[in-house]
Amino acid sequence: MSEKEIPYKIYLREDEIPKTWYNVRADMKNKPAPLIHPGTHKPLSAEEMEPIFCRELCEQELDNDTRFIPIPEEIQDFYKMYRPSPVVRAYCLEKKLDTPAHIYYKFEGNNTSGSHKLNSAIAQAYYAKKQGLKGVTTETGAGQWGTALSMACAYFGLDCKVFMVKVSYEQKPFRREVMRTYGASVTPSPSETTEVGRKILEEFPGTTGSLGCAISEAVEVATHTEGYRYVLGSVLNQVLLHQSVIGVEAKTALDDYGVVPDIIIGCAGGGSNLGGLISPFMGEKLRGEKDYEIIAVEPASCPSFTRGKFTYDFCDTGHVTPLAKMYTLGSEFIPSANHAGGLRFHGMSPVLSQLYDEGYMKAVTAEQTDVFKAATEFARVEGILPAPESSHAIKAAIDEALKCKETGESKNILFGLTGTGYFDMVAYQKFNDGQMEDHIPTDSELEAGFKNIPDTSDVQF
Repeated sequence: MSEKEIPYKIYLREDEIPKTWYNVRADMKNKPAPLIHPGTHKPLSAEEMEPIFCRELCEQELDNDTRFIPIPEEIQDFYKMYRPSPVVRAYCLEKKLDTPAHIYYKFEGNNTSGSHKLNSAIAQAYYAKKQGLKGVTTETGAGQWGTALSMACAYFGLDCKVFMVKVSYEQKPFRREVMRTYGASVTPSPSETTEVGRKILEEFPGTTGSLGCAISEAVEVATHTEGYRYVLGSVLNQVLLHQSVIGVEAKTALDDYGVVPDIIIGCAGGGSNLGGLISPFMGEKLRGEKDYEIIAVEPASCPSFTRGKFTYDFCDTGHVTPLAKMYTLGSEFIPSANHAGGLRFHGMSPVLSQLYDEGYMKAVTAEQTDVFKAATEFARVEGILPAPESSHAIKAAIDEALKCKETGESKNILFGLTGTGYFDMVAYQKFNDGQMEDHIPTDSELEAGFKNIPDTSDVQF
């Protein structure tokens, strides 16, 4: 099929929206290590998780064997408001780069939350409502997850309490106000409203916060408030499961036109977008049916994959969560106050960590000034202002396309455009004014985070 026959935007029909989530763990020979109790170091059961998470989400978290999990009809109906999302052929970017590569992106910013986060937010709110809960608590970095969850909770009539990383709370006031418009309460984290928040402020006075801090506060409130549970927008197995709709739609759309990606690229903070985008392609790779080059792109200021340790660690700074085996910089690592708010988590999804450790994917880092250069270049030719997080994937996609220009190879490149950057104008202003700086943590800074990783040498399964 000639490239002229491939439209700018490939849309699926409404009846092609996935009816099931794809669970990549079912095709993994070596399953991700289970969450363990921080005291006993034994794997957590669903019953032990239930004081923190919704009951049915606990079952999804532990299910390593069911390949396809039905999407409830109520969630399917909600998806129809903004799904299917398009796969876009970046013809204008290809022309600008003068590359023989064919560049495609899966655009997840066509909903009010401005990102892919709504795919899991509506699922988690649905299960909370089904359980008869009053509300949920959560953390948010750049604000996309908090925005998505506030929308989902408003839809189901649930209360929503959001702890927003302080640096993003200050940098992105309009994102905060969208959450409040949908009825959520938004607290800058760390705060004086929780015991763990006060402890963190005492230990790290003046801190700009981190996702680890915000998680600690959200979990504390959930476990101390009757009728509430904690929900998370990334990292967990259940979240990657819900986000698989991204990859399933992308693969179906490309298959319809006979396009097979050679390279698949996603930004990586906790893993929700990357895990969702690559899921069906990774499934084929795991089953030995096809091979793809899969690239995770993370900020140089928070390099969990590329400079972290693969070990059990707390998911939060206050040490109130279970332990997860993941690539981590240490739960007490607080990254610099960069503008990639959604990519500032100290650890990475256990699923993706296991796959990365086994060599099924690779990881690269990008400095934020280079990321914003790529974002600006993309915006000027493709007409979408991308989120800083998404722009990490754009940077890597441009790099790969320029490699093709050098070699003359015509590769198919697919990347995830996770959302829009219209609430990130403080960051764009800093870049446009030449005031943006890069920070790469030194080895000694990383060691400060590593030193408090708990000793789990006694863990045996």
